[in-house]
Amino acid sequence: MRIVDYDRNPEEIRARITRSREPDRSIGSRARSILDAVRARGDGAVLEFTRTLDCPIIDRIGLRVPDAEIAEAYPQVDVRFRKALKAAITNVTRYHKRQLPRSWTIKQRGLRLQQRFGPLKRVGIYVPGGKAAYPSTVVMNALPAAIAGVKEIVMVTPCNAEGKILPEVFVAAHECGVKEIYRIGGVQAIGALAFGTATIAPVDKITGPGNAYVAAAKQLVFGIVGIDMIAGPTEVVVIADDTANPSYVAADLIAQAEHDELASPVCITTSQAIAERISDEVDRQLENAPRRAIAAPAFEKNGCAIVVKNLDVAVDIANALAPEHLEVLVRNPSRVVRRITNAGAIFVGEWSTEALGDYIAGPNHTLPTSGTARFSSALSVFDFMKFTNIIECTKHRFLELAPHIEVLAGVEGLAGHAASVRIRRGKS
Repeated sequence: MRIVDYDRNPEEIRARITRSREPDRSIGSRARSILDAVRARGDGAVLEFTRTLDCPIIDRIGLRVPDAEIAEAYPQVDVRFRKALKAAITNVTRYHKRQLPRSWTIKQRGLRLQQRFGPLKRVGIYVPGGKAAYPSTVVMNALPAAIAGVKEIVMVTPCNAEGKILPEVFVAAHECGVKEIYRIGGVQAIGALAFGTATIAPVDKITGPGNAYVAAAKQLVFGIVGIDMIAGPTEVVVIADDTANPSYVAADLIAQAEHDELASPVCITTSQAIAERISDEVDRQLENAPRRAIAAPAFEKNGCAIVVKNLDVAVDIANALAPEHLEVLVRNPSRVVRRITNAGAIFVGEWSTEALGDYIAGPNHTLPTSGTARFSSALSVFDFMKFTNIIECTKHRFLELAPHIEVLAGVEGLAGHAASVRIRRGKS
């Protein structure tokens, strides 16, 4: 892993901070053409693209996964997985229930104002496949939706060439209350959820991560449906001082790098010696890493250890990067954590590894990427709810407020607004 001295080479770090966040135009163009086909031809286009890209026999086995196939998944999974899944569901449920907002009312003289919260009716969750399968993604998307009160939770996920999906994904979906599953992925799945087909009814919102084509498709259908975020390649930043354990830091960097060749594993440290030891540890641990073929290119393209003169500079760089995951492994972590303003999730201390948050701690692991933690947050029950404002006014209170309304409408040149007030005042 490369080591960069920030004082000697600040331009490289600034370039990383200001890196382009625009999607590849060729990806966007291809995604648009597939979406247009799905909008025009529905199931026919979904089947065509799935047959070509994922599963040649999709016409024979069908898009929707039957209940019997889901039931058959249970004997195929290890009892240890069932136990771990149950623990994750318990913790994620407990955490997200605390997020539930309450409707409220303000009563003033002659005026009653309410904000009423309620769930979306139907949502689609995208669970990626390809390089890996993710039952944890099912948990992190389906449970907040169910807790919010969503009645119809639809899951789409790519299958293999034989039409198979990892049984653990089926079990996770069933345990989280998902009753409608389709064996489709990619842009065609996003199109089916957004526009609807003869087989798949359209949804109100789409959540869940995917590859660059899925991200482009979600961006293109936004406005027709809601989306959670545009997920880019995964990121981790570890802030470390001379007390950090280099082997732990290296392991956590590799844990994120194994997701994607475009992942960004970065360490910011106040110690040149620690940077060198972390770099050596990354090389050593990568030698026998099962997903070395994915992780190694991530380090070559985007990985580095940044050496800074003090923790204040480290925090400034971290806030500018606004990473998806931020680990703080320093002598006095509370001082650093207080100053962090931009991060999807913060992991404090050497026992709070990012993997803890990915699977079982409770907070959601669907986090903002590509610097969007500057203005967005983790997936939550709020993503599956909306609120409605309710205004109720008495005649007496209205007549008191009416002159102010007329003045403001007049300044904005909206004569109709003013007239709607005057007619109630008997001055039309």
